[in-house]
Amino acid sequence: MSLVTLADVLQPALKRKYAVGGLVCLGWEEMRAFVAAAEAEGCPVILQAGPGCRAHTPLPVLGAMMRTLAEAASVPVVAHLDHGYTYEECQQALDSGFTSLMFDGSRMELSQNIDETARIAEMAHAAGISCEGEIGFVGYADGENSLGTDPQEAARFARESNVDAMAISVGNVHLQQGAGAGLDLERIRAIEAVTEVPLVIHGGSGVPLAQRRALSTGSNVCKFNIGTELRMVFGQALRAAVNADPARFDRVEILRSTHDPVVEAARQVLRGFAPE
Repeated sequence: MSLVTLADVLQPALKRKYAVGGLVCLGWEEMRAFVAAAEAEGCPVILQAGPGCRAHTPLPVLGAMMRTLAEAASVPVVAHLDHGYTYEECQQALDSGFTSLMFDGSRMELSQNIDETARIAEMAHAAGISCEGEIGFVGYADGENSLGTDPQEAARFARESNVDAMAISVGNVHLQQGAGAGLDLERIRAIEAVTEVPLVIHGGSGVPLAQRRALSTGSNVCKFNIGTELRMVFGQALRAAVNADPARFDRVEILRSTHDPVVEAARQVLRGFAPE
């Protein structure tokens, strides 16, 4: 397989009732491990470059890394811009070879969010790639509070923005280090009743594993973004590698020690979205 779009992997997931992991990358090591995990599980994977990643590495470099991995992969790989905040940033991602643009207008008034997202969806579709939007604000652990998605606003957003996937706020929180109380199932069902677009859960690390599986196989939630729990595994593996030998200094040798633990953790995440 090679690089594919978000719609390429989410439409089959919607029809056959499973979800795809949107795995948050901070560099080459995670990207490589996530693709290896997806190959081992025989499933597609979405490599995501969020704001923190982009602050460290320029978009053209990230796009080249993702494309290099995808073109050699045996499974479908999506190169996804996560939380793009401007048209210009989304345009740069498109020009850098990304196959999916997520525009985050969730802090905007509804009409502005729709207009801005629709403009980016039009740009993406004209180039043959996909667009994800967000309606309802997903907050941050120890930060901004979430504003839940209104089902009727979601229906209008899905209809007028023409997105390929819609991120919703249903009790999920970014940067949560442990599983929370779970998502608002009643709100999810209300959104499903008035929309047909694949739904996305940001802050998936905070969703209990049993609920991830239940929603993956029994709802229109087709994409879970997973970052924090995998970053924690990487950090623990890196710390162990450094502390194991104070004389060790070669960064390639040290970073190589993170690969297997991150692959195994990512495999467990991806396995949780597959049908029984």
